[in-house]
Amino acid sequence: MQISVIGCGRWGSLIAWYLDRIGHEITLYGRSGSKHFRDFTQTRGNGLLTLPEKVTLTSDLELACRAEIILVSVPSQHLRELMKDLQPLGLRDRVFVLCMKGIETESGKRLSEIVGETTDPSNRVAVWLGPGHVQEFLAGVPNCMVIDSLHDDVKARLVTLFSSDLIRFYYGEDLIGNEVGAASKNVIGIAAGLLDGLGMSTLKGALMSRGTREIAKLIEAMGGNPFSAYGLCHLGDYEATVFSQYSHNRRFGECFALGKPYDELAEGYSTAAAMQVLAKRYGVDLPICTAVYRILYEGASPADEIELLFRRTLKREWDAGTVTK
Repeated sequence: MQISVIGCGRWGSLIAWYLDRIGHEITLYGRSGSKHFRDFTQTRGNGLLTLPEKVTLTSDLELACRAEIILVSVPSQHLRELMKDLQPLGLRDRVFVLCMKGIETESGKRLSEIVGETTDPSNRVAVWLGPGHVQEFLAGVPNCMVIDSLHDDVKARLVTLFSSDLIRFYYGEDLIGNEVGAASKNVIGIAAGLLDGLGMSTLKGALMSRGTREIAKLIEAMGGNPFSAYGLCHLGDYEATVFSQYSHNRRFGECFALGKPYDELAEGYSTAAAMQVLAKRYGVDLPICTAVYRILYEGASPADEIELLFRRTLKREWDAGTVTK
């Protein structure tokens, strides 16, 4: 199967490597001026993996988009710009598979919504979400992930095409919940890193429990299934985000608390701002996400924000008859 991947960063290149590994014909697109693309054209590698010679490298966007299935792995805040670049190509009858996790900061829109409103109606959208790090996949460590879409036939086709002994895919049943859950877990990852930086790692258990609860409430308010927060998109991705040495969001939070610079992309930074848009729009209290936002954007003290969370009004852990309130 001919498949293209747009974005040759850490995750996009791993997807190209993986799909080649399971027998597909892969084209990997990168901008001609980017360091990632230059490294691949010069050495076929990026310091983590080496792409086989049969993986086609191109900086020609039109060439990359000749494939029927186009996987997208670019920073979430750049997706609208990419879709604008694709408009002159007049693409039809394509399947866009979004492989990143985020919410547009200014609009609060999910990534599938951005594609839906900026492309021809004949094109369909799916998301590839769930836990896993490049280093672990390359070492042969398997994991479980999710494919979701509004179109059941698209889900079935992609799960069949993408599944292997390395990744077991599940059929998603809640596009809203899976997208919001996946994006927001990066904010929780930053919170976990802040705890690490403050020497309060033991609070991660409480963070995971209460963080999942507040995201479940948001998903429900947005019209999704609150139980999605307890699935692979969110809670199921916590180990890889809240604890792993490879988690960029956790590491960003840790460095922030320690006053150290961190140069890698941490999607949770932008998502923390987007969550404030959603909290206001849907009238949902998001105490952990708001604390992270105040620390990152308003200069609040991490230690003070944790103290404020502890001083919140006392209440039952579970309200009778519901898991979301």
